[in-house]
Amino acid sequence: MSPIELFSVKDKVVHVSGGSRGIGKAIAEALSAAGARVVVSARSESALKATGLDYQVCDISDAARIERCVENIVVEFGRLDVLFNVAGINFRHAAETFPEDKLDQILGVNVRGNFLMARACGRAMAARKQGKVINIASLHTHVSLAGVSAYGTSKGAIGSMTRALAVEWAAYNIQVNAIAPGFIRTDLNKALWEDPRILHWAEDRTPARRLGVPGDLVGTAIFLSSAASDFMTGQVLYVDGGLTAGSTWPLVTPR
Repeated sequence: MSPIELFSVKDKVVHVSGGSRGIGKAIAEALSAAGARVVVSARSESALKATGLDYQVCDISDAARIERCVENIVVEFGRLDVLFNVAGINFRHAAETFPEDKLDQILGVNVRGNFLMARACGRAMAARKQGKVINIASLHTHVSLAGVSAYGTSKGAIGSMTRALAVEWAAYNIQVNAIAPGFIRTDLNKALWEDPRILHWAEDRTPARRLGVPGDLVGTAIFLSSAASDFMTGQVLYVDGGLTAGSTWPLVTPR
């Protein structure tokens, strides 16, 4: 197999759950441009239509709708090769007074919903003894920040889920991995980065000295979707500008 064929995603049937905006949309558009047959899903039909891609309206908190979504994709395209589990929500609040309804929402979408989507897609892949599941983890899978304890809990679970499914589904030739983005600029967090104090804090702690953009995740997404990653499974890949590797500090190093 040539290097070009090794990294090819041409004609692969890819489902991007949470693909109507932000990171999911960037991944979906890039895979489509690379020749994949991409289906995006989310709750908002208007946002899905705006992508210009094939889509399925799906509420990831509803198990029955997840099943219908995946069934529709398999009926239309004949198979499912790759799942990107991108859908997720966040809510910042102190742990000691964290609202139970918000906790239920975060865990319901980020853990339960993503597990059920992986389960439905995994069944379709297992029937063909081939497939790839790529979850979206987080910096919080490895480190913690104050004020986002429930979100951090959910993303820690995504790391564990990735490893557990990788072990269980290896028998079906399904590779399960995760991408853990660093600080990424998206429309959803635009207001956060407009605060100079927060922006400078994040840039100072990222060795690359900048925030990421959704496009920074595309190369890893293509790699994990392609045959180039066929012997990689159960891994969390941090695409974070070096943030989890360590931080710079004020000491001047001789050059």
